[in-house]
Amino acid sequence: MNRPTRLPGLLCALAVTSAVLSPAAPARAADAPAATPSPHSGIRFGACPASVPAPPAPARVECGSLSVPLDHHRPDGPRLRIAVSRVRATGTPAERRGVLLVNPGGPGGSGLPYAVTKRAKLPERVRRAYDVIGFDPRGVGGSAPADCGAMGGLFRTPAADPLPRGRAGMREHLDALRRLADDCAAGAGPALPHLSTGATARDMDAIRAALGEARIGFLGVSYGSYLGAAYAARFPHRTGPMVLDSVVGPESWYDFDLRQARAMLRQRDTLLEWLAAHDDRFALGRSAREVRAAYERVRASLAAHPADGFGPAEFDRAVYRALGRTERWAPLGDGLRARLRDGGVDGLRPKAPFGSPESRNYEAANRIVKCADGPGPTPARVTADLRALRRLDPLPVVTGIEASACAYWHHRPQSRTPLGGPATPPVLLVASAHDPVTPVEGARRLRRELPGSRLVTLADDYSHGVFASRGNACVDDTVAAYLVDGSVPAGDVRCAGPGLPQA
Repeated sequence: MNRPTRLPGLLCALAVTSAVLSPAAPARAADAPAATPSPHSGIRFGACPASVPAPPAPARVECGSLSVPLDHHRPDGPRLRIAVSRVRATGTPAERRGVLLVNPGGPGGSGLPYAVTKRAKLPERVRRAYDVIGFDPRGVGGSAPADCGAMGGLFRTPAADPLPRGRAGMREHLDALRRLADDCAAGAGPALPHLSTGATARDMDAIRAALGEARIGFLGVSYGSYLGAAYAARFPHRTGPMVLDSVVGPESWYDFDLRQARAMLRQRDTLLEWLAAHDDRFALGRSAREVRAAYERVRASLAAHPADGFGPAEFDRAVYRALGRTERWAPLGDGLRARLRDGGVDGLRPKAPFGSPESRNYEAANRIVKCADGPGPTPARVTADLRALRRLDPLPVVTGIEASACAYWHHRPQSRTPLGGPATPPVLLVASAHDPVTPVEGARRLRRELPGSRLVTLADDYSHGVFASRGNACVDDTVAAYLVDGSVPAGDVRCAGPGLPQA
């Protein structure tokens, strides 16, 4: 995918929409029947971009787009197009339950291919019952992708150490956040306030209306849980079965980011103990203290002498990614061992470059959405919280504190995005007991905002993403019964988890 040309202000946000379904690579001929409009709306479904995979036969994916106002309070003003994908239910008409919109998380995750990739993991009875609908939220992928340019040097390699030291280091850190905010303001222009979760929730309702559905089912993971709760708050009477997996929780993005950073410290301690328990494989030390020392030697060596553009910021991003899924622990351990033995970083470096067009769009959309969703912190609070994290641990993992940039944001919303509410029908919340990316406390707090909702917890699990992800029959059967049969559990459900991974 070619990176869109940067144009000033609102023109940048809207001009790219003309290429929503015109990817650089051709659409697949197998998925290119004559385009057919949805019988109820302005969505004309046809071929998909080549970036959208084909599902196994007999299922077929089709794509289209929907025009929505940039500002839903000004329906006659500028518009943008939302890219939509659909895989129809494969069951009989009697089995059909409606549509299931899906969102993979972020903010900034592309949902267009997710209709295919997530659907492939859903229980068979769910695939037979629902048309699975993916979409790129506004500002993402094929829906007027956001571009923040250099983002204050975020994509420089090696990037500056994310842990500032001393007053001079903190001034440099805050200046980078200011420049990031300036770059996003220049890239988005007047569109900056409108790339928000609240606006995306309204886009979801436009998709619902375009598909001719009275209600929509929804499956949202991570940020998708926040988006689903925002939809339920605004459109409770149009909310069908809703599954919120790996729940963010009803708080400001900055508070959530800090809670995540503290959970990452707990998870890293667990990882270090696990690596020590498998010293025969990783040879990093026989105690958590010894492994911690090896970890610190790796990071210090990269801070002093970055290897081919891979420095402390890149190392912290790799650690952050690994902490979220236990299947990534062993590769991280292997990468640490290789770095200490031969000085290489290939085992630590991610396969996809951080500065790719997709990554640049993700990082831009992530900050823009978070800062559009509610008030940001003050620079003084950013400084104080970084120091507090350093008191908890000298080497915190701060990669996920993206909302710190909101301290300098050019648009400052007055209130947070409303989530949930007393009129919302019963929602199923799903959480891993030790997920560091979206700690389980968020699900417990959101449940209080959703009367009648139930929480399904995967105990003794340490990964992010649970339903149709961890292969747990207890979780998957409970959620499938809710989606297909409307079976709301009598109370919260606790499923036995897998425990720590094998080395």
